[in-house]
Amino acid sequence: MGQQNKTSTSFILGMVSSLPQLQIPFFWVFLIIYSVTLAGNLGMIILTKLDACLCTPMYFFIRHLAYIDLGDATVIYPKMLVNFVIGQNTISYHACATQMTFFILFIISELFILSAMAYDRYVAICDPLLYNVIMSQTRCRVLVGIPYLYSTFQAVLITIKIFTRPFCSSHVTHFYCDDVPVLLLLCSNAQDIELLIILLSAFNLISSLLVILLSYMLILLAICRMRSAEGRKKAFSTCGSHLTVVAIFYGTLLFMYVQPKSSHSFETDKLTSVFYTLVIPMLNPLIYSFRNKEVKNAFHRVFGNLSKITLMFHLVF
Repeated sequence: MGQQNKTSTSFILGMVSSLPQLQIPFFWVFLIIYSVTLAGNLGMIILTKLDACLCTPMYFFIRHLAYIDLGDATVIYPKMLVNFVIGQNTISYHACATQMTFFILFIISELFILSAMAYDRYVAICDPLLYNVIMSQTRCRVLVGIPYLYSTFQAVLITIKIFTRPFCSSHVTHFYCDDVPVLLLLCSNAQDIELLIILLSAFNLISSLLVILLSYMLILLAICRMRSAEGRKKAFSTCGSHLTVVAIFYGTLLFMYVQPKSSHSFETDKLTSVFYTLVIPMLNPLIYSFRNKEVKNAFHRVFGNLSKITLMFHLVF
């Protein structure tokens, strides 16, 4: 196929399912998932902003996780839903580049925000008396600011390297513009970009996971030294939600990257991508709210007061 003018390229995205009869059911399923994702993450952001009891470092990180999950889902869902309705899986050159940039930014940010949350739990359990001193507002902002800056740099770098080269095909095998599927459309040999992506992905995954594993090893040692059974139970409960989120997110990524080449395919990657880009952003706020009494109490305080104010407004006017 001849070289195309990249400034006018329109890409054709892959379908979540190749069966035409499933397109409408999938539209409604993904619309419901996206609605729950919006409600859950926006609710978590509002609660951690408005409720004084949730103005702690732990909920500061949870709020930023909600920002990331909301952004991750919004980068992919609306375009997918529109394509389901109009029956055309096309995306413009610039929209594809933008989608790739923000997707990479959010997925890398999530890795390191989860690491920062593990460090926060380590300080809370292993050094509780100095917790508020160590986890100051400045340190919390640094722990989220650096991942944002690093992930932005990496996302822009990879996107520029891919989109400054000519494309010889327009058929993306994924349902969104991910770096590796789009990389396969380049006319020239892209081994240098592929190697860069592999090295950066390995560094991001391994370094963030090591921080989490080290934090929880130290937490486990601290819990084993506790004499009180109540103290051990409380320590485990403060880590339960975070461990669940970490296990789901990293488990999905490791399944995708560590599976043997013989069983590796774009169809498998597509199914895995559906889970960690569409389902996990919906699950995270639910995990942090269902078994968390502080969040439940904050919900009743904030939204209970809002309903009272609304009722008073209607009575007055």
